[in-house]
Amino acid sequence: MGDLDPEAESLDLTAEDAGRILAHVQAEWPLEACGLLGGIGRRVLVVYPTRNELASPVRYRVHPDDLIRVMRELEARGWELVGIYHSHPHGPAAPSATDVAEAYYPEAVYVIAAPVRGEWRLRAFRIVNGAVREVRIRLVE
Repeated sequence: MGDLDPEAESLDLTAEDAGRILAHVQAEWPLEACGLLGGIGRRVLVVYPTRNELASPVRYRVHPDDLIRVMRELEARGWELVGIYHSHPHGPAAPSATDVAEAYYPEAVYVIAAPVRGEWRLRAFRIVNGAVREVRIRLVE
């Protein structure tokens, strides 16, 4: 997970949506928070905070009721599951071995929020067949 190629794939979200993600993960601390990102292509149009069925500080699983509700709403809007976010309450801001093993949506971008030197940060990754590649987060209007 070295330097990002400026031409590489990006995840586009507004500063307001990034703030929604960070507010959710901070509110759930010290447990892992999780949620879904809906939109078109790689453009996030809505953040869906969800419940962590595991209520754990080290693992997450989107509650099945929340997953079904969000997927139905995305389908009704003609949108896609753009990404899945969760937090690592004590770091690091990188996928764990469990995250890689349980990356069941290869088309989605996985966003991880974690505190870095006392400040929450977001990083994004594509995880496909065990391969991890960082994706640039672009803040857009």
